[in-house]
Formats: sequence, C-alpha cells, structure tokens
Amino acid sequence: MRESSGHPIPRDVTDRKLAEEALFEMKRELEAQGSLLRVFIKNVPTGIAVFDREMRYLAASDRWCTTYSVDRSHILGCSHYDIFPDLPEVCKEAHRRGLDGETLSSEEDRWDREGVVYWSRWEVRPWMTVEGDVGGILIFDEDIGRRKQMEEALSGMSRKLIEAQEQERARIGSELHDNINQRVTMLAMELERLQKDPSDVPGRALELLRQTIEISNEVQALSHDLHSSKLKYLGVVTGMKSWCKEFAERQKMEIHFRSEVPSALPLDVGLPLFRVLQEALHNAIKHSGVRRVEVQLKKDSDGIHLTVSDRGKGFDIEPALQGKGLGLTSMRERVRLLNGVIVIDANPMRGTIIRVRVPLPSEQNSPGAAV
Repeated sequence: MRESSGHPIPRDVTDRKLAEEALFEMKRELEAQGSLLRVFIKNVPTGIAVFDREMRYLAASDRWCTTYSVDRSHILGCSHYDIFPDLPEVCKEAHRRGLDGETLSSEEDRWDREGVVYWSRWEVRPWMTVEGDVGGILIFDEDIGRRKQMEEALSGMSRKLIEAQEQERARIGSELHDNINQRVTMLAMELERLQKDPSDVPGRALELLRQTIEISNEVQALSHDLHSSKLKYLGVVTGMKSWCKEFAERQKMEIHFRSEVPSALPLDVGLPLFRVLQEALHNAIKHSGVRRVEVQLKKDSDGIHLTVSDRGKGFDIEPALQGKGLGLTSMRERVRLLNGVIVIDANPMRGTIIRVRVPLPSEQNSPGAAV
C-alpha cells in the first residue's frame, strides 16, 4: 500500500488505523444498540426503571413516569432517593439486596404517598457489566391499583350480601318467634284448656280450627317468601301475580299487577326479577306510607321491563345507598348479574318509581349466571 506520492505506508500505521476504524465502528454499534434499548425501555407498556450502583436513574419507561408522576428529563442522572425521599425502608432494603446480586419480587405491595395509595407488583433484578460485575439494578413495576379496587369492591359486595343474609335470617327468626311461635303456644294453651274441660269442645272447635288455618297460612306465606315454588310450577308471570295477591292480603293493601309478557320467561331471568319485586314491595310497605302499589311487567324488543311505582313519601337515594339498609344494593346487584339496568326515581313526598330492564334471554352472554 502506498500514499499518492508513491511512498510506502509503514505496517504499524496501517494496523493502527484499521484498529481505530474497527473500534469506532464498534463504539457506534454499541451506541446504536444503547439507543434502541433506551427506546425500548421508554415505550414498553409497563413500569421499568434502570439504575446504576448509586441508584441514579439511567432510563425509565413512559408508564413508570406516568404512574409516579415524574418527568423523565428531570430524573435522569438523579438519585431515586432524592426523587422519592419518603420511600419505605423495605424498598431500600430490596434495592441493596439487588445491588448485591439478588433477584427479588413481590406479587402485591402497598405504598401510601402524599395521600395517594399505590398498589404494585414488582421485581428487582441486577444487571451485569461486561466484566461480570453488578452495574446496577432494574426495577419492573406493574400498577395493580385497578385490580385492587375491583377486589375491594367485590369484597365489599360480598360483605354486604352476607349482611343481607344475616338480616333476612334475623327477620325470619323474628317472624317465627314473635308471630308464629306465640300463636302456636296460644293454640296449645287452648287445647290444654279443652282437655281439662271437654264440655266446651263444640263451642271452641270452630275457633281453634280458624286459628290453625291462619297459622298454616302464615307458615305457607313465609315459605313462599323464601322460595316461591309457584314460579317453577306455574311460571314466572303467574307466580309473581299470585305472590303479589298473597302479599297484598297479608299486608291489607292493594297491588295492581299488570303483565304484557306473551310468552314464558326462563327461571334464571324470572327469579332475580321476582327478588327485586319482593324487595321493592317490602320497601313500599315500610317507607311509602300508602296502601296501593302499581306493578307492571312487559316484554318488547329492548328486553324484559319491570316497573314498581307508588305515590308515597319517597326518599333520598344517596343517603339510602350509603346507609345500613341493603335492599337497594341487593336489587342493583341482581340486575347487574343479568346485564340489566335499574333506575330508581325517588324524591321526598313525590313517590317512588323503580324501573328495571334486562336483556331478552337470547341476548344473555351467560344465561345461567344470574340465579
């Protein structure tokens, strides 16, 4: 090899130039790879941050910056502990262990920071230099706040449903003890009197028979409230109408039941609607102050519609939902399980209208889910 003047180039100079060119190309390739890595970390759809041994930021993903409300341009090169001076000691311990070469993880961790609760699933992993030393750590952080909210909502709903069951059991126990049990006791005392004085049997037999029939009717009514067999044997619409008639007679009120449902309804749709109807009528008796309620059941192209209305006292919905009563919550949950909609229009002194719409059975995503 010669220069343009024709003089030969020393071998050592040639080798040095070739080595410099190769080193330059390698450096450029590494820088390109580093740029690609930074782009990947920036855009990866999860929280990732890369730190050196002094816990200074080398890179951070968009998701990390969004979750913790930080600006990437302000944190790069800064200490993690300066950015978050209130970081819990348990996190710092995990970082120290990661810098010692350990890989640690947590499926669920909570951090209360400045009035905001962060729930995350994280992993701390060391990254190695070309010499095999720990150069720093990577933190993978997944925001599970929404999942925790859903879990807490489900937990709260489960708790409310358990409370509703306990309230219903208390109501049944009170009905059995305060009403039926006392009447049976009185009947037993009357029979004991007749045993001591048989001469009064003809005069008392008819009255005892009447009391026995009343007790039997009360037990039957209580049984129907718990599980209405008529819905199964007579059909949903006829079963609802029959129960409304029995309930009205027991409560000495008037229930005007109208149905525009031309065909039979499946039990997995009818039973939740029946429970909503029961709850609505029990609420009307306790709170409306009126003795007449309108009930309408109809079917159209939008689905099955149930409307329960009265012209009573009405109530404030929000305080009722926040209170201890579980009736409105249970109605909403039953309708939700049918993928339906419930609207409660209630205003003090203007009455109450409860409107429920559930999809037609053919529209159900999971027909057997709501029982």
